[in-house]
Amino acid sequence: MYKQIQLRKGKDESLRRFHPWVFSGAILRMDEDIEEGEIVRVVTNTGDFIAVGHYQQGSIAVRVLSFSDVQIDDEFWHSRLLSALTMRQAIGIADNADNNTYRLVHGEGDNLPGLIIDVYGQTAVMQAHSIGMHLCRKQIARALVDVMDSRISHIYYKSETTLPFMTADDMNGFLYGNSDDNIATENGLKFRVDWLKGQKTGFFVDQRENRSLLEHYAKGKRVLNMFCYTGGFSFYAMRGGAMLVHSVDSSAKAIELTKQNVELNFPGDARHEAYCEDAFKYLEQAGSNYNLIILDPPAFAKHRGALHNALKGYTRLNQKAFEKIEKGGILFTFSCSQVVTKDHFRNAVFTAAALAKRKVRILHQLHQPADHPINIYHPEGEYLKGLVLYVE
Repeated sequence: MYKQIQLRKGKDESLRRFHPWVFSGAILRMDEDIEEGEIVRVVTNTGDFIAVGHYQQGSIAVRVLSFSDVQIDDEFWHSRLLSALTMRQAIGIADNADNNTYRLVHGEGDNLPGLIIDVYGQTAVMQAHSIGMHLCRKQIARALVDVMDSRISHIYYKSETTLPFMTADDMNGFLYGNSDDNIATENGLKFRVDWLKGQKTGFFVDQRENRSLLEHYAKGKRVLNMFCYTGGFSFYAMRGGAMLVHSVDSSAKAIELTKQNVELNFPGDARHEAYCEDAFKYLEQAGSNYNLIILDPPAFAKHRGALHNALKGYTRLNQKAFEKIEKGGILFTFSCSQVVTKDHFRNAVFTAAALAKRKVRILHQLHQPADHPINIYHPEGEYLKGLVLYVE
């Protein structure tokens, strides 16, 4: 029997609407000696069961695994992972010979809060964002091997940078298999995945469809890919027939990976150049010779307290791009900050356009792809926002 957490009167309302978080302020009392990451039952003020989930110290005290009074056992993990795979098969993402890169588990979007699993060819990269998921990692890995069958041969665990505590346990390393073959395929293009030291799980899977859209606009364009990371937008632009592509990132390691990825797909192609440079400094010094610019910065705001400064940063960055882009140019601009809403981001970009005194039209409003689903009861899961703009 799991230990219990009892809620204050009226604090069960969000759970009755299936929101998957219990905040610390909602708790009336809890059993003694509940440890971080422990599975707990959540009951109402009158003692009625309402949810079961992982306990963690902090603002979000419980991440709900189920609204049914079930055991969190091998069968549970198998069922949830199978549900995630079945959805990816239904939308044509999994089992696609032209694309062996996708997100299999997207936290709350797949009713597994605190867990991310990305698939890169024969390797699944698992990442825990909660202590509870970290403690269950081996059990999850066993279920994953069973569910995925021959689709994967390796599971790499990469949680050193995502867990809010330090532990003696291994935070990075293979839980199953062992491979140094880090080349995967996305829409027919090859790229190297740095799951050892790279950001996220090694690649930004969430921009796959937006990269594909960019490809259709790239023919004959002079392209500037800011915050290029490992060059995803760059080699899509090259396949789309871009005249030249310049990739910029402040990380020397990212620039090296970008060069490797371009060489994998377009060996010896002189259209591409990469620069290790601060984005704002590069834009300040750049001429007005680009007519397709991509702005895909890291999250400017990790929490609500940073929102104001983040919006100023987005405004400043986009203003510089508006000032530099050629007349008739196209700007792809993004925010991946969860606390920055679509309206926040659009207002920042509108302000930038006005300050730059450019006429701007919206061509597309972009978001995260279908393998990064948003739980309808958890709107906070909508984190990626993007605009494609025509600049006169």
